[in-house]
Amino acid sequence: MSSLQITYYSSPIGIIEITGNEEGIASLYFIDVKKEDSPVISPILKECLYQLDEYFKGIRKEFGLKLNPQGSEFQKKVWNQLLGVPFGKTTSYLQISKQIGDSSATRAVGNANGSNPISIIIPCHRIIGSNGKLTGYGGGLWRKEWLLNHEKNTIFGKQTELF
Repeated sequence: MSSLQITYYSSPIGIIEITGNEEGIASLYFIDVKKEDSPVISPILKECLYQLDEYFKGIRKEFGLKLNPQGSEFQKKVWNQLLGVPFGKTTSYLQISKQIGDSSATRAVGNANGSNPISIIIPCHRIIGSNGKLTGYGGGLWRKEWLLNHEKNTIFGKQTELF
């Protein structure tokens, strides 16, 4: 396993730090202060920057990147389920727990969601409370709200009228 490389993306809602190597994207977090980029970054990180740029410009709704998140088997199961939540849509922690086969695991699903190391790409921002309210987000609730509004207001999220 080669060492992780680091790069940054300046998004409309803050600096995003991306780490990874040829094995895939390992993390994607919002940060306050940019550090130093790796002197050379892998093609996977370059592609991540490109796809993030398209996402924030409203022209990409699905990411096609190799991911390599580190976590427990349960966390990976939850994160894999999150990947199935469509662009511009939301679901609840309860729904995710039912989808992984344990409706009593809502709190554990919430913890796994909160431990997601690859925000935006593994769309933890699309998970809300069963009551329809926004709940915790590591990048801040204001970012979660921004991301959900961004997805609903892009060309992909809008309903088009046929007549």
